[in-house]
Amino acid sequence: MAKARKRVPQPSDSAAPSNKGKKPARHTETAEELLEQLTEQDRELVRLLNERARTLVKIAKCRKRAGQATLVFSEEAERISRAAATGRGPLPRDAIQAALREVVSGCRSLVRDLRVAFLGPLYTYSHLATIAHFGQSVEMAPVGSIAAVFEEVNRGQADFGLVPIENSTDGRIADTLDMFTRLPVRICGEVELEIQHFLLGKCARSEIREVYSKQQPLSQCRNWLARHLPSARAIEVTSTATAAQLALEKPGAAAIASLQAGMHYGLNVIAERIEDNRNNTTRFAVIGDHTAVATGNDRTALLVQTEHRFGALADVLGIFKKNRLNLTWIESFPVPDSPRTYLFFVEVEGHQTEQAVVKCLKTLEGTTLRLEILGSFPAAVRT
Repeated sequence: MAKARKRVPQPSDSAAPSNKGKKPARHTETAEELLEQLTEQDRELVRLLNERARTLVKIAKCRKRAGQATLVFSEEAERISRAAATGRGPLPRDAIQAALREVVSGCRSLVRDLRVAFLGPLYTYSHLATIAHFGQSVEMAPVGSIAAVFEEVNRGQADFGLVPIENSTDGRIADTLDMFTRLPVRICGEVELEIQHFLLGKCARSEIREVYSKQQPLSQCRNWLARHLPSARAIEVTSTATAAQLALEKPGAAAIASLQAGMHYGLNVIAERIEDNRNNTTRFAVIGDHTAVATGNDRTALLVQTEHRFGALADVLGIFKKNRLNLTWIESFPVPDSPRTYLFFVEVEGHQTEQAVVKCLKTLEGTTLRLEILGSFPAAVRT
């Protein structure tokens, strides 16, 4: 029987490459392939957006049949915040929130058309705060004064209004507080907007002779103006948007306004973030006949008039303390046509339907000359 022949190893065997334990070469995606992925992702986004819109319409119909409010704004805000918090990608949270806000605004318009009044013109800070709260899929109704915002809502010409109530630098907005004493509108929301002032114009800083803006921005930038433009004359106008238009038309003129106003009017940014206080914020009240539901993180606004006697205000404050309610804001305001008599605007943590707040209000009714609930609303998140 023949033996099997033993194979003699060849020199080339040891040099032969081995793929054992090696990963396959990774395919580098081309720009064309990535663009195709992007197109497919866009299609998927559109499909999901339309699916969301149809779901919201179904929810609204169910609530209408049950006699419930079809739109719950606090619910929308909470959903946006909750969804944005799940993001783990490269997009910053505020960018995601802005995108979701517009999605919600567009979906909401399928259920109900909303008209919102605010202190105009367009691209004022009131306009920006309106967009921050309602998105842009609403009918914008810019009016000429804070009083006109209240009147639009009171007459039913607008579903909601948005008015400034206080600024972190300049304090209360007197025109707004005055209108709360005159018309029976309710606060149903609030917006806290970070105010960033820009010096805008078509000329160089060395050529500026006049700076236009509303009274509040001029006040909030007074130190910057004194240091950097000591020779320029500060001129008050009715709005920051009007100031931007003047800066476009007048040689040697500049405006203090928002970046968005500068972009709209085609102005150059001469200096950015010129506000003296980098934590400069304005709080806006959303007014209307809408009653906000309790969210667990609410405030209730009250209008209180005490007796004109020693310790009357202290007695009122003691009632809040006894009920363990925290005051977040208190502001005195003179009673119109009644010298040396004051009303107090008070904000307290809690919703007017909560037991502690109900008990407090019942006690206040017996110890005050005037007590009005201006509304309960979810506490704002800075925008």
